[in-house]
Amino acid sequence: MCGIIGYIGEKNCIPIIINGLKRLEYRGYDSAGLGFIHNGNAHVIKSKGKVSILEEKINSNQYFSSLGIGHTRWATHGIPNETNAHPHFNESKNLLIIHNGIIENYQTIKTSLSNIGYKFYTETDSEVIAHLIDSFIHKGNTLLKSVRLALSEVEGTYGLAVIYNGEADKIIAARKGSPLVIGVGDGENFIASDVSAILAHTKQVVYLEDGEIVEVYKDKFVTRTTSDEEIQKEIHEISLSLDEIDKGGYSHFMLKEIMEQPESVRNSMRGRLLIPEGSAKLGGLDNVIERLLNCKRIIISACGTSWHAGLVGEYMIEKYAQIPTEVEYASEFRYRNPIIHPDDAIFFISQSGETADTLAAMKEAKNKGALALGICNVVGSSIARESLGGVYIHAGPEIGVASTKAFTSQLVVLALIALLLSRKLGMKAEEGKCIAEHMDQLPDKIAQILKLNSEIEFIASEFQDAKNFLYLGRGFNFPVALEGALKLKEISYIHAEGYPAAEMKHGPIALIDENMPAIFIAPKDSTYDKIISNIQEVKARKGRIIAIASESDSEIDHLVDYTIKIPDTISMLMPILTVIPLQLLAYHIAVKKGLNVDQPRNLAKSVTVE
Repeated sequence: MCGIIGYIGEKNCIPIIINGLKRLEYRGYDSAGLGFIHNGNAHVIKSKGKVSILEEKINSNQYFSSLGIGHTRWATHGIPNETNAHPHFNESKNLLIIHNGIIENYQTIKTSLSNIGYKFYTETDSEVIAHLIDSFIHKGNTLLKSVRLALSEVEGTYGLAVIYNGEADKIIAARKGSPLVIGVGDGENFIASDVSAILAHTKQVVYLEDGEIVEVYKDKFVTRTTSDEEIQKEIHEISLSLDEIDKGGYSHFMLKEIMEQPESVRNSMRGRLLIPEGSAKLGGLDNVIERLLNCKRIIISACGTSWHAGLVGEYMIEKYAQIPTEVEYASEFRYRNPIIHPDDAIFFISQSGETADTLAAMKEAKNKGALALGICNVVGSSIARESLGGVYIHAGPEIGVASTKAFTSQLVVLALIALLLSRKLGMKAEEGKCIAEHMDQLPDKIAQILKLNSEIEFIASEFQDAKNFLYLGRGFNFPVALEGALKLKEISYIHAEGYPAAEMKHGPIALIDENMPAIFIAPKDSTYDKIISNIQEVKARKGRIIAIASESDSEIDHLVDYTIKIPDTISMLMPILTVIPLQLLAYHIAVKKGLNVDQPRNLAKSVTVE
């Protein structure tokens, strides 16, 4: 996997594709390449590393082509190198393919093709697609039919684009489990895995669904099912602007997105928070609200940071709505044959709305009759389209691989859901209004915490050489400990673990010494006295302690090495505030270590393979 872009029109496709690949860099990748038709011949230029390296190679090989495809790769099969980079080609090098996803039966196909004389030059699963399509072309089929027949033999997932110098008036694209859109222009058309790649050229897009294949010409496109039934597709208008996916003067997208959280949190609540009524309005749940209120159990399924948000959501829903709630890793959910009933409601959380594990888990839940609901950021994404209802978080585009503002917006949406359900299930208006008022204050309180940036940067400088970190929290803030540790691991490559603070003495306390920093999330709430006891245990073993504490708390200062004071709020909402300093701490440590904060090694923004 990672990023796909293609162009057909009258302009030179090469700068368009290069700029599109740069727009896809935030997704994470290890190599890049482009393929195009020039003077009747197919050409491929590839490089390991950044798109800028690929661009330099192309500048020394000037071409003009009105038809081309480009790809950034995140290795799944075969090491990152120029050979394994996409595009891949057939034996005659006149047919080029780029592919996101995983071909699960590639070894079987590869053996069959090898037996009839095909040679393979890469370690990838994707190369088999080029040779398989070629084998059908050699039997006299058109490119479209050859692609369709090839895909009928493929097991797995794909976002696929194909060009062929024998039919150089089109791009063939197909989708199964990996996102693809068509960009509709004036005398030119595009294909892409992410609208950000083509936003500079068009805001008119068509979303491909699983099992669809499209012929894209410069002046039209024709969409069919893989069984060759022609279908009409709706064109959607994208509201996203280019300004929204630029750094806006910040050194990194991650810092920009951390600093945007007062506004992103406000946008997640806008028009939804009903303060006078002490409730919330979520239009995406209107059609399913009765079924949701009558469900016997809520399950939240997600991966990574979204899973941490789900843990906080479990606490919120059980405390206030009194509905039994469970949180499942989406990557494990469908493989353990989960017990799912028609009176279960399952929320699937994904920033991109394309996370392969989460999407597969959603389909499993739907097949078993559960109410499958989505919480995602990207309008028109696969999870949004597959769900029976749901809520967009409206955080705006998140480019940094390590999620920040999407996490806090997910928490806001989960709080809105908990508030809505609680009020409809009997919570008194006064209590609902108290929650709503505290939610309304969140943007200003986040802005107040962000003013501590310099103070947090100083603390980061004290700990940038640490080899390990321990993050500890209780109650609503236990998931924040997990999220804080994940942020540090993702971008600084420092080993870190999150634990419930009470579990420390059941093992992790053995690690504590003067070289082991411990971060306690210690606001003045019902667990405060217990947290202080845990701090004393670490202090007694010479551990270095950073505390995230309430601004009114003066007692904690003499117990810890560093305190970061934040405003108070109700326990349900405290994770939205306590996570902000942890995001900044991870960011500054990584910057001081000289690391690529926005594109940490081995990670991808949108994980579209299982």
